This record gives sequence, C-alpha cells and structure tokens, in this order.
Amino acid sequence: MALPSIATPTYELELPSTKKKIKYRPFLVKEEKVLLLATQSTEPKEVLDAVRQITKSCVLSRIKLESLTSFDLEYLFLKIRAASVGEDVPMKITCLDDNQTKVDYVVDLSTVKVEIPEGHSTKIELTDNVGMIMRYPGMDEFVNYTMLGQTPDDPDEIFGVIAKCIDQIYEGDDVFDESTTTEKEKVHFIESLTQKQFESVQKFFNTMPVLRHKFEITNPNTNVTSSYTLEGLQSFFG
Repeated sequence: MALPSIATPTYELELPSTKKKIKYRPFLVKEEKVLLLATQSTEPKEVLDAVRQITKSCVLSRIKLESLTSFDLEYLFLKIRAASVGEDVPMKITCLDDNQTKVDYVVDLSTVKVEIPEGHSTKIELTDNVGMIMRYPGMDEFVNYTMLGQTPDDPDEIFGVIAKCIDQIYEGDDVFDESTTTEKEKVHFIESLTQKQFESVQKFFNTMPVLRHKFEITNPNTNVTSSYTLEGLQSFFG
C-alpha cells in the first residue's frame, strides 16, 4: 500500500527588479540537505549547481534564473526559507550602549523588503559625453558572495567583477557592449579612469538595492534605545 502524498503549498512574490510576479514553493527536506551539503563544499561550482537546481525546483513560474539580479535571488531565497521554516527568526541582539547586554528579538521575515537607496542609478556619467550603463550582479556573484561569503579582495578580481557588470560603454551616440568589447578591454577602460570617476563606479555598487530591516532595541538595564540595521541575506539566518 502506497504512503500518503502531502500537498506542497504554493506562494507568490513580486521580483524587486522587474515587479514581475512569480509562484514558488518551500524547500523540501531533501533540498535543504542538498543545499547544506553543497555550502560545506570547497568547490564553488558544486554550490552554484545546487543553488541553481534547487531554485529551479522551487520556482514554479517560467523564468530564466540567469536574468535575476543578486538582490532578486536574495529576496527569493528569503521568501522560500520563510515558507519552509516560518517567518519568525529569533535572534540575540547585543545592546550598543554597553556592548554586553543581550536582548531577545524576533525578525518577522514578511516585513523584510529590498530597499533601493535614493539617487541610485544604473547610469554612470564619467564626462559630458562618456559614460557606462551597468547591470547588476547575478547568479554567480550571489553564490560566491552571499552563499559562500567570498568577498573579492584582490584588485584584479575586483576589476573583473566590475567589468562583468558593465552592460554598455557609450561615447556620444557610439555604444560599446559585449558584442563588440571584451572583458579585458572593459578592465583596461576601468583602469584608465581617474580616482574621482572611479568613485562614481564604486557608488553604484555601494548603493545597490539590498535586503534591509531596521529596528530598535531598548537595553533593560539602562533604558537606552539603540537603532539597528540588518542587511543582506546572511544577516537574517547567520
């Protein structure tokens, strides 16, 4: 006699980057196990394959994963995890006024949103007629920097990441994109910028949309209230 089959609930969310609505389901136990084993691996490709496979399984709408931004993927994983294990995440928060007292706090994941800082733009104007149109990091960067916590610190690697995020370079009406420009040429272009121009590039990355949750905690011993901000996927599960 066959064992009973349990129906899996489905949910809907709106992608932060495009506002497109997609349907998804929670992680299954076997998928949580695959993800846990993958993140313990030293091979980024194993983690990438596992994340891609599990995301494809959990997302019920037709969508190309490679088209999602890193913050789309963070938001998606947050919602899938919330559907899988519950929306309330208990935390121990250290009070800032004495850096010692710990207070219980529960994050309601349903209230966590992707925040787009005011003034953020994908267009970077370098001179009066030269500039760049940027694209956001995608699946590879999400796995490397969010799932594995591997922040690039080597200058060549940093410039490589920036080059991958350049969608177009323009000069007046002339446009140079990946069909006409190699990654090596993009890196050379970045290296030719002045420090002030490069700061405009850094601003794009520093003000990228991010999962953010702000809250306040009052120290029960001193009655001092401090403000806190959680940013990025790992902050909500770390």
